[in-house]
Amino acid sequence: MSIQVETFGTGKMDDEEIAVILEKNFDFRLAGIIREFNLRYLPAIVKGGFYKKLAAYGHVGRLDIGVLPWEEIDKASVLQ
Repeated sequence: MSIQVETFGTGKMDDEEIAVILEKNFDFRLAGIIREFNLRYLPAIVKGGFYKKLAAYGHVGRLDIGVLPWEEIDKASVLQ
């Protein structure tokens, strides 16, 4: 796996430093993403077809299916 960061000169630290922080604190492998965002069990938690609703109306800023795990900011402190 390769992680590349490009801030186009707007970052407060070097792009390479950001990439190292991401690599140390996030699991970008498929199984890690499924686990981190609870993708296997979301359909049981959200009634009425979680993935069907998600596909029909998008996945950003949704209020009808609750806060989506990828919109949470619980990792913000790691990136500060």
